[in-house]
Amino acid sequence: MSDIAGTGCDILVPFNERKPLSEIEHSITKTYKKHIWSKFVKAVREFNMIDEGDRIAVAVSGGKDSMLMAKLFQELKRHSKVKFELEFIAMDPGYHESIKKLLIDNCKYLNIPIHLFESGIFHVVDKIAKDYPCYMCAKMRRGSLYSKAQELGCNKLALGHHFNDVIETTLLNILYSGNFKTMLPKLKSTNYKNLELIRPLYFVEEDYIQKFTQNSGIWPLNCACMVSAKRIGNKRYEIKDMIKELKKSFKGVDKSIFNAARNVNMDSIIGWTKDGEKHSFLEDY
Repeated sequence: MSDIAGTGCDILVPFNERKPLSEIEHSITKTYKKHIWSKFVKAVREFNMIDEGDRIAVAVSGGKDSMLMAKLFQELKRHSKVKFELEFIAMDPGYHESIKKLLIDNCKYLNIPIHLFESGIFHVVDKIAKDYPCYMCAKMRRGSLYSKAQELGCNKLALGHHFNDVIETTLLNILYSGNFKTMLPKLKSTNYKNLELIRPLYFVEEDYIQKFTQNSGIWPLNCACMVSAKRIGNKRYEIKDMIKELKKSFKGVDKSIFNAARNVNMDSIIGWTKDGEKHSFLEDY
């Protein structure tokens, strides 16, 4: 089975607490320097996410993660010695008009110049994927974003997956798919030539993204999906709760799950897949 994708649902906070843009931008490198800005820069550098001359499509869903990512990229562009260009792309998969207006208003307030385009994905997913709407929606969204990025002449697409998305995906695959797979910090597209996906929030924990959003007074979109709203239950939320409970007894268990994908001992693995081909420890026994 394929990796199980995130839904990107968020917490809402009131509009009337919204702080001035200058104060919001200043807080990124001051108040949240340690837990957000430094970790964003670390991921970009450690995984060589940005090269000279890159044209990066930053996917802005309107949720807390992607809006923060957009502001981080703007800040990085102002200070980086590496020259690169940014295109902020926002897809309307079939939002209610009030949700769409919220997305546009937030981006205007935060000075994020988005290319807003329609895809009609919610309608399609409701027809063809009634049992697994979140997986199919995530897959179709990514394809639509890749297409728009390519149309705008970009060679990279940035998505707002963060530290918690990584560990939740790892556990989801272990518990429900019976394999060990995680979210990679970057990967090359197999269907779109010369396009690469990057995840610069890879080291940033969701708690701090929520704190930044709430303290800024920004009201982010939730997943706003009219399809999944008809279904009860979400395995990703079950995993979130599981990790929260584990942390009560095992301090740092989230870090251990995250680091497990960096410390795989191939001498103690029964089987693995490489380039689509299955292998067994018996090959070198």
